[in-house]
Amino acid sequence: MAERKVVVPPTSASTIRSSTLRESAAAKQKARLPLFEKDNYLWMGIGAVVIAIGMIVMAGGKNSDPNQFDYNLVYSTSRITIAPILILAGLGIEIFAIFKRPKVQQ
Repeated sequence: MAERKVVVPPTSASTIRSSTLRESAAAKQKARLPLFEKDNYLWMGIGAVVIAIGMIVMAGGKNSDPNQFDYNLVYSTSRITIAPILILAGLGIEIFAIFKRPKVQQ
């Protein structure tokens, strides 16, 4: 049996090649755009500060007598309620900062 060869006309091959070059140039241009802008970084910083404040509040104070367990100091409202709320709020701010779209300039 004879082998059949498919001959591609030069115009269609050059068209495919040029469209591929255009697509790769567009992809490179898109890749150069910054991922985050100044607003995103500002919100990320605010979120990090809120998380740090929550961690500091959760750490609390020092017990005056290390040999005695102070129930009220360990299980205080600031450590059990306020600190986790601050940490979760900081994480929410971080998520907002990551998903915030940049402003479109016209």
